[in-house]
Amino acid sequence: MIVIYLGMSFLLASCNSRKNNSPDDTPTSGVIAIASDGCFAPIIEEEIAVFESLYKEAGIVPFFSGETETINRLLHDSTRLAIASRPLTREETEYMNAKKLFPKSINIATDAIALIVNKQNTDSLIGIPSIKEILTGKVKDWKELSGNNKSGKIEVVFDNPNSGIVRYAIDSICGGEPFAGNLHAMEGNRQVMNYVAQSPGALGIIGVNWISNPLDSTCMSFADNIKVMAVSRYKNATATNSFKPYQAYIALKEYPMTRSVYLILSEPRMGLASGFTTFITSDRGQRIILKSGILPATQPVRLVNVRDQL
Repeated sequence: MIVIYLGMSFLLASCNSRKNNSPDDTPTSGVIAIASDGCFAPIIEEEIAVFESLYKEAGIVPFFSGETETINRLLHDSTRLAIASRPLTREETEYMNAKKLFPKSINIATDAIALIVNKQNTDSLIGIPSIKEILTGKVKDWKELSGNNKSGKIEVVFDNPNSGIVRYAIDSICGGEPFAGNLHAMEGNRQVMNYVAQSPGALGIIGVNWISNPLDSTCMSFADNIKVMAVSRYKNATATNSFKPYQAYIALKEYPMTRSVYLILSEPRMGLASGFTTFITSDRGQRIILKSGILPATQPVRLVNVRDQL
């Protein structure tokens, strides 16, 4: 217990060294804290593991939370590097500029938001207009979408009440209309997956990198304990106009629920935050994103001509 306590004290002291204006870190050494929306945790953890294996004197401590807290950590100078699904707003940028910090937003990937249901659910297709009707409480039972569906009341589950996924759903799916109906947030994406796997009526909204199969080099399969729905832009979802969030369909812009992923760097000098940013945007860092199932900003994607039996 003493060893663990001393180790954590060292990490916290190292992470707070910036606040004392002590530039102890370099692009490849030192210890820093970074903040990230928890939706991107699997990718960021893999990036950190590879980076630290290359640079033995570097230590990166991630804090995963909702998008709101992630951005707030950057604004309040608790970190100099944040990962989120939006850049800073003009007001946020001006706030940081007033503190003599000039953040840069770097697009590193395109993410897809997946809809997952219990394997017993007989529906495999859904349109964006129907998703909006569910989120705004106009549709409350699966049989309202398909008369033969006996999954019962629809229960929508998110990863975090302040996550980027919730913001996306309100802004891009609901058009600003408030949520209503049977919706609640879990403690994270893994909890969403577990809940959906055990709940016949659940509809989970989750980042696709959490359900991608890491053993499939084509990125054309998902976790086998849940069902991933194909999504259409149209109310009348059919097998020809609906797509699952496969990497190829993200690249071709066929899958309709996508968003950009940003690194937001506010470091005023070339320290470890800048070094880690350079790594993620490098060929090796982008290949890690490629393997995760989402679309990297610079790496070519292998397009596989496969259509599911929907």
